[in-house]
Parts: sequence; C-alpha cells; structure tokens
Amino acid sequence: MDSPFPHFSRHCLCFSLTAILGFFVIVSLPHPVLSLCKRSPLIFSFGDSNSDTGGLVAGLGFPVNPPNGRTFFRRSTGRLSDGRLILDFLCQSLNASLLRPYLESLGPPFSNGANFAVVGSSTLPRSEPFALNIQVLQFLHFKSRNLQLSTSGLGNMINEEGFRSALYLIDIGQNDLADSFTKNLSYAQVVKRIPLVLAEIKNSIKVLYDQGGRKFWVHNTGPLGCLPQTLTFVHKNLKAVDRYGCISTYNDAARLFNEGLLHLCQDLRNEMKDATFVYVDIFAIKYDLIANSSNYGFSSPLMACCGYGGPPYNYNIQVPCGQPGHQVCSEGSRFVSWDGVHYTEAANSFVGSKILSLNYSTPRIRFDFFCH
Repeated sequence: MDSPFPHFSRHCLCFSLTAILGFFVIVSLPHPVLSLCKRSPLIFSFGDSNSDTGGLVAGLGFPVNPPNGRTFFRRSTGRLSDGRLILDFLCQSLNASLLRPYLESLGPPFSNGANFAVVGSSTLPRSEPFALNIQVLQFLHFKSRNLQLSTSGLGNMINEEGFRSALYLIDIGQNDLADSFTKNLSYAQVVKRIPLVLAEIKNSIKVLYDQGGRKFWVHNTGPLGCLPQTLTFVHKNLKAVDRYGCISTYNDAARLFNEGLLHLCQDLRNEMKDATFVYVDIFAIKYDLIANSSNYGFSSPLMACCGYGGPPYNYNIQVPCGQPGHQVCSEGSRFVSWDGVHYTEAANSFVGSKILSLNYSTPRIRFDFFCH
C-alpha cells in the first residue's frame, strides 16, 4: 500500500537484522574532537530515556522493537532511537566503548563504567522504579560489590581510585515536567514542583560526592514544547504556539527548571570546592536545531520520523513506533524527532558535536577533562 505522505513507508514488525558493528567504529560526529585522555575513561550515567542504552529492556523485559536501532546498530538495542544516543557519541569521542546498562546481566565487564538511566525515569516519586534516588541506590550497591570483588583479587573490577576519578553524568528532569503537564496541572502548579525536583537532584549529587565522586557533568532539559507528542496533545490551542510552532508554556517551564539547575550547579561549586560541576545547555542546542533546522540540513523538525498519522506531527499514542501499523521515514532522511519524544541518530550526532564544542558548557571545560 502506498504511503499517505512522501518519504514514509508502512512497516510490519518483520526486520532484517545484521551483526552489530561493535566497538570498531569511527566516530561520526560532524566535527570529531581528538580525545586527550591519558587513562581509561570511566563514566557513570544517571537519567531517563534520553540516555537509556537498554536498561528498560534488561530490567523489565519490555520490548523495544525495530525499526528502533535500524541505523548503525542494525538491530534494536533497547535505545529509543534509530541509532546512537547523545551519550553514545560522547563515549565515542573518548575512544571508549559504549556504556552498558547496569541492569544487563550478560555481556562484557563494566570496565568503563555503567549506565543507570532507564526509560521513563524521573526524580519524583523517589521510591518508584527507576527514579533517580533508586538509580543512586543501585550505584551504591554496584560500587560496594565492585570493591569487594576487587579486594578478593578478581580482575576487571573498578577500584576506589576508579570511582574517585570517574565522571558522573546526570540527565534527568524531562519526565518530571512532562508528567506534571500530562496530569493536567496548571502552569503555576508545574512550576511550583520544580524546586522539589531540583532538591532531589542535589541530594543525589551529594550522595555521589560523599562516595568520592568529584567530577560531574549535568545536562539541562530540552524544549518540551517542540516534541511532536506534546504538539499532538495540545496543538488545538494555537495561541500557545511560538513562532517555530512549539508550545510556549511547556518551554517556559523547561527554561525555569534549567535556570534553577544552573543556580544549583553554582551553589554546589561553592559548597564542594574540590569538585567540578559542568552544566550543559541542552535546551539551547536543541531549540537552535529546531529553529534553524533547514540551515543544518534537517527537515520537518516538528514531525516524528517513526509514528502514525502523517503530517503535521506523525504521532499517535495508540500506534507508537515499533508497533503494528506504524509509519517510518526512509533511511537517510534528516528528521530531528525519531518517535515523537526522542531524537534521531542524526540529531543526536548534531547535539553531541555542539556539546563537545564547549560553547554550551558552564564553565567551558572539555568533556574529557576527567581522564587527562
């Protein structure tokens, strides 16, 4: 059956899988950065689906079906994208292997760190799997077990010095905001919850600091009001749309959260003078990409590549990407949004290159500073 709109095709769940390309890769960032690491980099990642490299699948067995993973990996890896995430590009900029999910029981050792990020995670409620607090508790168990095994003489374990010199990457908060809007809270009610979210992030960082962590890399949240999912839910209220077609209230809430997160990082620098905190303005990078998408070679910045319904957003909560009936753009298409919430590999590569440029970091410190 012909696709109802150009460059899209209807797919069933059948998918031709090829072998994973593994670790022997060339970094495909638009402007590759030469790593200055003098020791093997160790990274511990905490967050949500923007950083989940397979935690949801490993932890709950939840299927993430093709065409997820069709680019680069040529199979589904549990990432909600057609290929690599921002985290993957950052790891590859260090010539390091990609981070394994902490919950993955089979695979190579966690010799370069672990990824605790899981799809759907938020900071609140703090006892709900896999909230940030739970991820930090998992890290504490991971560290304790590593040190026990390292002391007993088992090889390929991370020692105390490894945990001290590691980078602790935090990218969370998007779901706290988005879920609040989904519950029909008013803008004022959503904003009122922001200090509670920031307090959870601060508490988690303090725990990691008390465990010896001294190097932190903190991402703010992106423009929620530009996500096809958001636009599908509230697009009828045209007065709420900015000049790029994004929902202003959602983006305003994200900006307030980000402002609070920036101040939090400043406060932490003053409190923990022997630690480094780098704040990265992901919102500015992504909003620039959407506002100037054609200049960067992207098309239809507010429409999902993989979804259902066609223009303007190609998103339908009843027919998500990977489920029967979904429609997907052709490989090689330059879409920003993959499934209405998450970004394509091409967009993630763009964001990764901007992060590595230092232009969006406060202070302007190289990503590889922790492994010099």
